[in-house]
Amino acid sequence: MGVAVGPARKDMTWLSITSVSTAVPKALRPRSIVTTQHVLPSARSTTINYPAAGLAEMDVDEYLRSVREGIRSCLKQSGIDPKDVRAICGDGIICGVVGVDADGKAITPYIPYLDNRCAADAKWINEELEPIWVTESGNGSVAPFYPPVITRWLLKNHEEFQKRGAKVLHNGPYVLARLAGLKAADTFIDWATLSGWLVGYDAQQKVWSEAQMASLDIPMELLPRIVKPWDIVGKLSPEEAEATGLPAGVPIVAGAGDTMQSNLGCGLVESGMAADVAGTAAMFTVMVDGINEELSRSSDLLFSIGTLPDTYFYWGYIVTGGLSLRWFRDNVCGRVDDNSFYDEIQELAAQVPPGANGTLYFPYLQGGTGALEGASGCFLNMTTATDRGELWRAILESIAFEYLALTKSLRDNGIEVNRITITEGGSKSTLWNQIKADVLNAEVHTLGRNEGAVMSNIAVAAYAVGDIPDLKQAISTWIEDKDSFVPDAQTSAKYQQLFEAQQALLKQDMQPVFAALNNLR
Repeated sequence: MGVAVGPARKDMTWLSITSVSTAVPKALRPRSIVTTQHVLPSARSTTINYPAAGLAEMDVDEYLRSVREGIRSCLKQSGIDPKDVRAICGDGIICGVVGVDADGKAITPYIPYLDNRCAADAKWINEELEPIWVTESGNGSVAPFYPPVITRWLLKNHEEFQKRGAKVLHNGPYVLARLAGLKAADTFIDWATLSGWLVGYDAQQKVWSEAQMASLDIPMELLPRIVKPWDIVGKLSPEEAEATGLPAGVPIVAGAGDTMQSNLGCGLVESGMAADVAGTAAMFTVMVDGINEELSRSSDLLFSIGTLPDTYFYWGYIVTGGLSLRWFRDNVCGRVDDNSFYDEIQELAAQVPPGANGTLYFPYLQGGTGALEGASGCFLNMTTATDRGELWRAILESIAFEYLALTKSLRDNGIEVNRITITEGGSKSTLWNQIKADVLNAEVHTLGRNEGAVMSNIAVAAYAVGDIPDLKQAISTWIEDKDSFVPDAQTSAKYQQLFEAQQALLKQDMQPVFAALNNLR
C-alpha cells in the first residue's frame, strides 16, 4: 500500500492510499508525499505467500498496518498539520478478495490474481454454464483469478468462511472500511472496483446481477453495497485516529480500482485514448463507449468500468512484458540488477534495422494463455552475425507485436486507437517507444509526471468534499506530455508484414513445436 499527502492550497490537504501489486514474493508498495512542488517517496514491503504450487495468499491486515505506518511517515516527513487533512481516498487491486465476518474483519487470506487454485472450477463454468455475463458485464469467459470464482472456492472450501462469512471485499475497500470502523453490513465497493469482478454485475446500470449470481451460486447477501468513487463512506474512527496520527472524523472516500485510477492518472478520459503500463507485467487499456459484444466474445480482452461516469475500457495484459527484458539482462548477459545495462543495450539495438534482421522472439517465458497455453520463450532465425543488439531489438519488437494483436482486435471491431500514453519503467526507452509507435501505427506519448493513481485519488478526495468543482477538468490540468513519438509510414508497413508472418508461425507452425518442447522438460 502506498500513501500520499497532497496539498493544493496551504490550508487544504488530501490523503491518498494506493495499492501496487507485482508478481514477486516481496512486493514493494511505494509511499509518497505529494506537494505542489515534488514527490518524496518511501517504501514498505508486503508479503505474498505461496503455500503450494499454483496458490498465492496475502494477509490483508498487512495492508492495513502498512497504511497506518505510511500515514504517520507521510505526516512526519511533510510537516503537514494533521488537522489540515480534508479527506482520505484510496485504490486497491481489482482482482482479488478476502472474506470478512460480521464485524468487517478478515477471516480468510486475501487471495490475489496470482492464484490459480480455481482453474478447474473456471473451466467447468466456461463449459457448463450459459455465458449470460457477456451482455451485462461485457466479458465472454471466466478465468481462475476472477473474484466470483474465488468466492465460490471460499464458499465450498473455507470452513471459517462457511461458518461466519458475512461479505467478500477487495483489499482497497477493506482497508478504507477498517479505517472508518465499518461493520460488514456497511461495507462497500465502488463501481470501478466492482468491474474487477469481470462477471456478476450489470456494467451499464452499475448494480449486481441477480441472474448471474444465481447462475454462479453466490448469495446476494455476501456482496457489499455499490457506491460512486467519490461517495463518502464513513469517517476515521477514534481507534484508527490513534493508530494513524490523524484526528478522528476525517471523511473516508470510496476511491476506485488501481487500474481505473492509473488510467485516470494517464489522462484517459475520452473514448479511443489508450495507455500502456510498461511494467514487469505489461497492461494495455483502451477507453471505449461501452460493451462491444462481438469483441467480448471473440477476443481475450477484458471489459471494465472507469472511475468517471459513463467511461469504460477494454484491457489486456502481457505477463512477461518487462520480465523478458530483466531475464535477458540477468540470466543471459549476467548483469544482475545493473540498470546501466539498459542504456548500453539500447545503443546497440538502435543500430539494428527494424525487423532485427529477421530474428524473432516469442516472449512466453512463463507460458502463454488461451490457444498459446503451451507456448514457451524462444529466439528464432539466428545466424553467426546475430549479436546482443539484434536479440534485444527482437525482444522489444516481439512485445510490441503482442500489443498489436490486442490493438488489431479492437480495430477489427470498429474501435480506433490513435493515441497511446506509456507509463512505468518501459516508458524510459526512447527506442522502444518509437518501435511501439511504428508497430501500432499510432502516436505514442510519455508523461511529464508519473504519480498516476496517487494524483487520481487526491483529485477524487478533493472532489468528494467539494474542494474542486469538476473532477475531469482537474485531472486534465496536470496531464502534460513529456515526449511524443510519431509513426513512420514506411516502417509501419514493414512491421505489419513482419507481424503477419510472425502470427502465421505462432498460430500454425509453432504449435506442434511447442508441444514437442514441453515433452523435453
